[in-house]
Amino acid sequence: MRISERVLTIDCATPALSLALFESASGGASGDAVCIAASHQEIGRGHAEALLPAIAALPDGGRCDRILVDLGPGSFTGVRVGLACATALGFAWGVPVQGYGCLDLVAAMARQRLGANEPFAVVMVGGHGELFWSLPTFMNADGAAPAEVRSTPVAQLAATLDVPRIVGSGARALVEARGGRGEAIPMLPDARAVFLLPPTQRNRTPHPDYGRGADAKPMTARRRSSPPVPAS
Repeated sequence: MRISERVLTIDCATPALSLALFESASGGASGDAVCIAASHQEIGRGHAEALLPAIAALPDGGRCDRILVDLGPGSFTGVRVGLACATALGFAWGVPVQGYGCLDLVAAMARQRLGANEPFAVVMVGGHGELFWSLPTFMNADGAAPAEVRSTPVAQLAATLDVPRIVGSGARALVEARGGRGEAIPMLPDARAVFLLPPTQRNRTPHPDYGRGADAKPMTARRRSSPPVPAS
């Protein structure tokens, strides 16, 4: 007898607030998962205020047997909000929490749209004038490892990345920086597409992936790097 489970997917690492509730066979093969409810909108900011009400609006308040959450990289705040919410609900409901990468999901969505053999790069907006990016590997029968994510200034990436098709929230910025060379395909992660990912990419330990170092410095580091105050 097949045992089914309910899976809640939470994705708020980017300007999109995206949720999906699935019924799937236990173990979650892609072909077995059926989306029974979803909410997807580009809100920009305000994920912390909007996330819990959006989950509560799902059938049975989003109650599930397993939670999947976007681990980033993306907005520092969005990544933290999504992971904190997933962890809290997992504890309250007594269900496991697993994660997936933002760029992995966008790559899977792009691969479905462009075809299995079309080369492309995934480029997402980062911070401080940088872009998160990866070159997705083609999946074999065993799936694929999570993407190796890098963070690079826009001008530097424009001078070095020569892939013709650029997918993601940073696609237009990169193509513009390359003088219009290449095709930009804007795309944000969509929770409804999470079962396009192989288990190797969507069953990760739920630790945040910020893609680069934190902006803030510990107080001790700031004190060491601050110049001495001259005596009056």
